[in-house]
Amino acid sequence: MKGIELRDARVRHGPLEALHGVCLAAPAAALTVLVGRNGSGRTTALRALAGTLPLTSGAVLLDGRDITRRPAHERAARGLCFIPDRQAVFPSLTVAENLERARPGGDFGRALSAYPELGPLLPRRAGTLSGGEQRMLALSRALLSGAPVVLVDEPTQGMAPSVTARTYALLADLCTRGACVVVAEQRLPPALRERARRAAVTVVVHEVRRGAVVFSAEAAEFRTARE
Repeated sequence: MKGIELRDARVRHGPLEALHGVCLAAPAAALTVLVGRNGSGRTTALRALAGTLPLTSGAVLLDGRDITRRPAHERAARGLCFIPDRQAVFPSLTVAENLERARPGGDFGRALSAYPELGPLLPRRAGTLSGGEQRMLALSRALLSGAPVVLVDEPTQGMAPSVTARTYALLADLCTRGACVVVAEQRLPPALRERARRAAVTVVVHEVRRGAVVFSAEAAEFRTARE
């Protein structure tokens, strides 16, 4: 597997252009981080990869194949799991029913091992959970689906520090299993770097500003440049 990439991607929101010819690559078996302030274009880039926002021009490549014209549901069928920052669960369904969407048959062992906090919540409707609990539930989809490409916008939003560290470890573990993992964050979290280092996973960073990628490097080089 080669991973996923944007090539000369432009996206418009009405009269405004949100991405200005962005090129970025997210290799397989690596953790790619899109960093930037709110409004920088990092979420737009993630949604363009997922297919929930159409490109004005440019291309999206999955394993070297052009999927630009493939809608989001077809990309999902090809093994792409997208977890947006909002509305990432089915609020009217129970936690168990949400998990069944990712794993028909009810074998939730891997998700409950990762997030044992979800066990007592299985009968509850997802819409009644806290923000951090909803993030755990949404991330469980990626764990249960075994998707080779996982895109997550702000994966640890609303989580306690201990759960945040566990989540970064889980994302790094997906990479060791060969998955291409792309996350969008406001900055490069030290806990993410540390968990990836322990798992011997390469971290690739693309800094996004005003709809353009202004710097791309591995995490160590990115940190040195910032310092």
